[in-house]
Amino acid sequence: MGAAATTKATKAAKTPRAVGEGGSLTPEQVRFYDEQGYLVLPGLLGEADLAPAREAMAARVDEIARDLFADGLVSDRFENEPFETRLARLFDGLTDEDFLRYGRSWRDRLPGYFHLMSRPQVLDAVESLIGPEIFANPVYNTRPKVPGVAAGAVPWHQDKSYWPDANSNPVITVWIPLVDSTPENGCLHVWPRTHRKRLLSFHAEEVTGTRYTEIDEKHLQGARREAVALPLAAGGAILFNDRCVHMSTPNNSDHVRWSVDLRYQPTDQDPMERHGAGFLARSRRHPDRVATLDDWLAHCPEHGAPA
Repeated sequence: MGAAATTKATKAAKTPRAVGEGGSLTPEQVRFYDEQGYLVLPGLLGEADLAPAREAMAARVDEIARDLFADGLVSDRFENEPFETRLARLFDGLTDEDFLRYGRSWRDRLPGYFHLMSRPQVLDAVESLIGPEIFANPVYNTRPKVPGVAAGAVPWHQDKSYWPDANSNPVITVWIPLVDSTPENGCLHVWPRTHRKRLLSFHAEEVTGTRYTEIDEKHLQGARREAVALPLAAGGAILFNDRCVHMSTPNNSDHVRWSVDLRYQPTDQDPMERHGAGFLARSRRHPDRVATLDDWLAHCPEHGAPA
């Protein structure tokens, strides 16, 4: 069933309208998303779209390498190692605790991430689902899934478990791999048709040290039987809302599975300011208020608004 469902999702994603013509998804794609709760968009972004985010990630890896070297935890900063493997080499032989010193995921406010969150291809796809008044949620994450680090495995959860009291619905996640995501390196798995469920009871997992939220076992009887693995080449995207149940498996490869999860919602919803400052990413009504890079770096949600 997993392979068939993945094929259906991929086939549904092959004929979007041209970027810049408003919502880019076809009626078939929107229907698949509405029925199944997720949508796969292969090849949504090109290398030029991904490069600034990769540069931001590489800058953070540089900082970590210098820190580990200064602390005597590594004797080589692996400065000539490729992007895909450098962080894996740095943490080879270190502990989960060493990795978690730098966080289970990163939310750096660097230009490369704004560039990615503002891509017209991404906003056009999201517009098809929530309309043209789009707010970029402050909860965006870089996910460096490192081989052999327990924190790389993410249990079954709903994103809404991280903001259970927020008055925001829907919040659309756009999950983008920066390297090819495969079953071996821990691709995303979704539980189809769970996107209309209420927020299920959950707890903080206690195995990896991350305290990721995890859905209580009593709700997961069908998850393992119905789950769909979604391997995806770099630059593709998977869209789902914050009630869709999903997870990812450990990284058993020799390289880092780099990904980002970006989030968007209608502008009339809770901006979740307690999680940080999001920004107005698109508006047909008020195009003059759309945030610029300088606005975002200054934590201003709109152009011309006070920080």
